[in-house]
Amino acid sequence: MSAEMQVFLLPDLGEGLTEAELVNWLVAVGDEIRVDQPIAEVETAKSMVEVPSPYAGIVAVLHGEAGQTLDVGKPLISVAPVGASVAEEPAAVEEQVDEAPAASAAAQAYRTEEKAGSGNVLIGYGTSGGGEARRTRPRRVSAGSAVAFTSEPDFAELSLSRTRIPGKLSAVISPLVRKMARDHGVSLDAVPGSGDSGLILRRDVEAAIGGAVREAAPAEAPAVAQSSAGVQDSRTGLTVASRTPVRGIRKAVAANMTRSRAEIPEATVWVDVDATALLEMRAELKRRDPHGAPGLLAFMARFVTAGLKKFPELNTRIVTAEDAAGGEMQEIIAFDGINLGFAAQTDRGLVVPSVRNAHLLSARELDAEIRRLTAVARDGKATPTELSSGTFTLNNYGVFGVDGSAAIINYPEVAMLGVGRIIDKPWVVDGQLAVRKVTELTLAFDHRVCDGETAAGFLRYVADAIENPGTALVDL
Repeated sequence: MSAEMQVFLLPDLGEGLTEAELVNWLVAVGDEIRVDQPIAEVETAKSMVEVPSPYAGIVAVLHGEAGQTLDVGKPLISVAPVGASVAEEPAAVEEQVDEAPAASAAAQAYRTEEKAGSGNVLIGYGTSGGGEARRTRPRRVSAGSAVAFTSEPDFAELSLSRTRIPGKLSAVISPLVRKMARDHGVSLDAVPGSGDSGLILRRDVEAAIGGAVREAAPAEAPAVAQSSAGVQDSRTGLTVASRTPVRGIRKAVAANMTRSRAEIPEATVWVDVDATALLEMRAELKRRDPHGAPGLLAFMARFVTAGLKKFPELNTRIVTAEDAAGGEMQEIIAFDGINLGFAAQTDRGLVVPSVRNAHLLSARELDAEIRRLTAVARDGKATPTELSSGTFTLNNYGVFGVDGSAAIINYPEVAMLGVGRIIDKPWVVDGQLAVRKVTELTLAFDHRVCDGETAAGFLRYVADAIENPGTALVDL
């Protein structure tokens, strides 16, 4: 390849996705940049991410425009050495991108490295296959958007060196892994790599910082409805008011819900629960400690984790594998622990951050983590790990003033518990009619992993704990 220019290809960003939308350039052609400087904001199915550059030098070419969807493994930015001159005469430069099979294989290996240790994605996307990929893409670049070079780069070689920095951090390929380590004060010299030839992967850095990843990502701008004034819909005969692109998190949610409905034979059980005792217990705790009493959702989360220990079938995942004869077989994967997801509505849409190792936390600790994750999710700062590592989801749709819901399971999990609003209802207590605080619990579960007896047993356990919280907490 040319010694004059280095080309950085769009990485996987640690989510196992195959594309990302370019939202905004943070640099311009002609700017001098440093290693690990953020160069662009891209939007994936989960969040907005700042992509750092693995190279230092002068920005030569920006391979894309805001709003364009870029494929993982394709050129993102070209960087020239400091001192390179900008073309003076207006001219059109045509760029040919022709990926050789070796480059495609290297890109697949890079995607595997990027997503290692990041957990299963909420949406269920996978990386593309490692087959040959060839694309010839003309790109016209004006004098104001390119730096003059003596020769064109060989993109077939870029896949192997696009993110390595000669003589610096050679055991790390991914600039995102380096950024994660730098943000958390982790010295990569002291991190043992678990990849091939000691390559340091994302999971190695996450292990070094105790899994507490805190990458920042700016809030997403909502999809803008495009005006379609005067256009008539052929089916209804009505004028089309607008067209809104389905992208970002809305696209991700749509894909996940569609896959869940298509693949999971879902069944639902529900029960009304007298939550009066739980509300009274929390009111007493709040009277004693106005600022330290856990919220109702935290208590319910504690009961859920206890219930999943008794009924672990609902804390599993079903996968398809290849059998000895080359055919397909399904396996149920059980986990040694619980990552409890909870649905959170944000300006970007519905996301499901998860409390990792929730089974080890008290109600007070669960409350603190739920509040923290809710805040970072609404700020658009939740990491892919925080948004895609759940094993069971708790959905408090009662905050929207509804009693129940025919919920769609958060693929690839196998169950979701929904909690409705708590309202006054007539209830029989010791043979007498009384007004009690009542809520409805609804459990949607994958019938492939368990039968109704298991689902009903779990639901009844959680309901009994809500109705008798003192006794339940003593046992816990």
